[in-house]
Amino acid sequence: MPDLSILGSLAPYHILTYGTLLGSSIFQSFIGGVVAYNCLPRPQFATLQTAIFPIYFSLQSACPVLLALTYPGSSTSKHSVLGGGGSTAPSGYTGFLAPENRWSMAAPMAAILAANLLNLVWAGPRTNEIMRLRKHQETRDGKKAYEAPPHSKAMQKLNKDFSRMHGMSASLNLAALAVTVFYGVVLSERIQ
Repeated sequence: MPDLSILGSLAPYHILTYGTLLGSSIFQSFIGGVVAYNCLPRPQFATLQTAIFPIYFSLQSACPVLLALTYPGSSTSKHSVLGGGGSTAPSGYTGFLAPENRWSMAAPMAAILAANLLNLVWAGPRTNEIMRLRKHQETRDGKKAYEAPPHSKAMQKLNKDFSRMHGMSASLNLAALAVTVFYGVVLSERIQ
């Protein structure tokens, strides 16, 4: 039977938060989004993504903050799973921001937070606005944005703007995922 006294430390909460960050990112990026795109008609897919993305990017923005707050630091008990062996960094955000952790822990979390906040407050809302404008232009043109060309000049511009914003959003998401994986390697070094 495991010794449940470890639940009094920050270590299990740090690991669970990291798992949530990585797992939700992989699922939304490579499973949920892809399946929804392949199974739903475009209007329903757009409606689903518009509803999911604010929740997803809020979660992805909260997790790096929670990781900083649950940094386990060093452990004086026998539970040094994430204690770093002989590390003297304190627990919580002060240990997370300690000079020896700035580039391996704090900088990656800041990058993940920044990428997801950009998606939450800028790229996502801007993409939704372009989708709304395209819907109005479809009514004016009598043709869907995703139908084969030719398209009106206004629709061509909106399609280009949408592609650009969608590409930026996807790039931010994949960059955050790459940094999340990097942090997983950093975290695994502490478990040895």
